[in-house]
Amino acid sequence: MSTEPRKILIVGGVAAGMKSASRLRRLDPKAQITVVERGIHLSYGACALPYVISEEIEDLDEVRQTANGTVRDEAFFSMVKDVEVLTRCEAVRIDREKQELEVHFLDDDRYQSMSYDVLVLATGSRPLVPPFPGRDLAGVCALKNMDDAASIAKLVEPGARAVIVGGGLIGLEMAEALGSRGMDVTLLEMQEQVLFGILDSDMAEHIHRVLRNAGIKLHLGEALQTISGQNDQVQKVTTTIGSYPADLVILALGAKPNIELAQEAGLNIGPSGAIAVNQQMQTSDPNIWAAGDCVESYHLLNHQPLHLPLGSTANKHGRIVADAICGRPAHFPGILGTLLVKVFGLNVGRTGLSPEKAAQSGFDPVSIFAPSPDRVHSMRGAKPILTRLTIDRESRKLLGAQIVGPGEVAKRIDVVATALSFGADIDQLAQVDLGYAPPFSAAMDPLHQAANALRNKLDGLADSLSPLKLKQRLDLGEDLLLLDVRSPAEHAEVRMAGATLLPLGKLRAKVAELPKDKLIVPFCKISLRGYEAVRILHAAGFEKVAYLEGGLLGWPYELERGAPEVPITN
Repeated sequence: MSTEPRKILIVGGVAAGMKSASRLRRLDPKAQITVVERGIHLSYGACALPYVISEEIEDLDEVRQTANGTVRDEAFFSMVKDVEVLTRCEAVRIDREKQELEVHFLDDDRYQSMSYDVLVLATGSRPLVPPFPGRDLAGVCALKNMDDAASIAKLVEPGARAVIVGGGLIGLEMAEALGSRGMDVTLLEMQEQVLFGILDSDMAEHIHRVLRNAGIKLHLGEALQTISGQNDQVQKVTTTIGSYPADLVILALGAKPNIELAQEAGLNIGPSGAIAVNQQMQTSDPNIWAAGDCVESYHLLNHQPLHLPLGSTANKHGRIVADAICGRPAHFPGILGTLLVKVFGLNVGRTGLSPEKAAQSGFDPVSIFAPSPDRVHSMRGAKPILTRLTIDRESRKLLGAQIVGPGEVAKRIDVVATALSFGADIDQLAQVDLGYAPPFSAAMDPLHQAANALRNKLDGLADSLSPLKLKQRLDLGEDLLLLDVRSPAEHAEVRMAGATLLPLGKLRAKVAELPKDKLIVPFCKISLRGYEAVRILHAAGFEKVAYLEGGLLGWPYELERGAPEVPITN
């Protein structure tokens, strides 16, 4: 048995690569560990870059510093980790038979072959930039690395015109970052909503409203056609619908895994277009592992392959790779697609499957949409959140959650992600022993309230309609009765067009005057009284009744304000 130290080569020096290197050193003090990195910056938090541009993070270097302020550079990894890092060094070819990696030293145009016992590919991803005319003009940028952030920051100027192409996570974060710096921001999205494929359309409507209220010029359903300029400087963006002046263009169209090195070496590529690995992060070559944004993941609930680049996943991958290489029992089970984003004070979270995706995956989804304050409502600083829970009808297993609102969203998303990871059902979520104190939560947490509302729906105690489902019925001209069971004072302040006001306290006395041949949709501010109205109507023999989930607080569409012009039942 050889006593020579293992030669471990790692391609990529950001999240997954440096996590692997650091963990490997702790587990194997004698290994010869070398990291090859094409750029000059190491082990930085790319997800923090929009907050550098917004100046919430004061110094760009902070994204690559330890908690005590030490910069994670070549010297740091050499002295602290005993890891050799070769920056400005590009991996160009893998010879799997010889177990050699050919590299190109960019500064002196020198090529060299490096032997390995173990090779780790952490090649990451790159911004998706289709071949639009004008994409190479000055002022047209994508945001992926520290150099991109530095370039964009130089172009930020109050009053200057920025056009962001893409309404995904980075597009939304950049809209806030540039808007907060006083720029005139236009956000273009080819779909009819932002966060398409991430949030349901009625949940996304809340983001649309916040963006517009913040002064962002939001254009949905517009696909980019060309970018044009003069003297090599961008001046205009043209879509399928219109043209918009631009001093700065941010392309935020998604990410593409860097698989070329693996593909040319004959490694298996998965159906998502990323490198295929097993649960130990091992590729189709037993001597080569892969981790991070270049790797394909599997969804824990429907077991479908997907590519979802996230720094959190990359760091988990890096640790698994090191453990597997060193023979420790470790495996990566998959992901839930848990995402968080902040948009002008609106917190947005998603985990698991949407109702649509759940149905496509063979489940029979049932959902509820429930608003609640994020803590005891009488506490100063209490803010609302809107929660959508989705379960499977037969098994009652949790399938996913979407939560939006100015209140505390992240901890609720994390609770649901934890519950999903352990296969919890809706009844278990309703009884989970969550922390309670008025500054943090109500006695019944928003998740408890949403879970109980969904149990009521599932058990036949009350049917309900989501805002989207009701909007679709109204748009089709369905003859139904919108029943506003709030007080006259609430109704005078804000209301839904065409609704009939009948306060809950008068409902029992007036129930005989209501029609039984059409669907009645009771609602109030959050539809707690709407649910009570359903129970009263059921007891009176009404069968066609379904309350509006979320009430007016959760209704993302247009509302009337001022003097009422709708029927009032006295």
